[in-house]
Amino acid sequence: MKLVFATNNLNKLAEVQKMLPASIELLSLKDINCFDDIEETAATLEGNAQIKANHITKKFGYNCFADDTGLEVNALNGAPGVYSARYAGEPANTENNMQKLLSDLKNTSNRKAQFRTSICLNLDGEQLLFNGICKGEILKSKQGEQGFGYDPIFKPEGYMKSFAEMTSEEKNAISHRGRAIQKLVEYLNSIV
Repeated sequence: MKLVFATNNLNKLAEVQKMLPASIELLSLKDINCFDDIEETAATLEGNAQIKANHITKKFGYNCFADDTGLEVNALNGAPGVYSARYAGEPANTENNMQKLLSDLKNTSNRKAQFRTSICLNLDGEQLLFNGICKGEILKSKQGEQGFGYDPIFKPEGYMKSFAEMTSEEKNAISHRGRAIQKLVEYLNSIV
């Protein structure tokens, strides 16, 4: 089965490819010659995932899935949430986003947070949503070199190290995206 993952993020693509069964050929946007700038204008993670998946299905005719992920921090009333990638403003910059978050939390002891991923799957005329959550806390400084995004400052519940200190296999087993992808994979396995 050919399935497009509607992302330009090569880190995400590699992470997800490792989790899918061999029977699924994962195609990137580049593989289908999609160079469109798909604007994520929804107020929710689910809405942004739907916008991206619907764009690919309507314009290119492929079965596909898209995701959107947000870091939701308790002390910031769920921020940065849907704006996680652009938290420090445009242009989007991971280092600036982390520094802004650390600065915003410097005077609070409540560092509880969660990563949440929503996946929208468009498959043979049907649309399904899958969600995954990983609870944890925001560290006071960066730790580790692996991963991407906020990984160096996020420590999942029950672990003594950040996402950026974990192997991709360790992270995928417990991460928000890993949990959402696992639900997607279980569904795909049930229909093939």
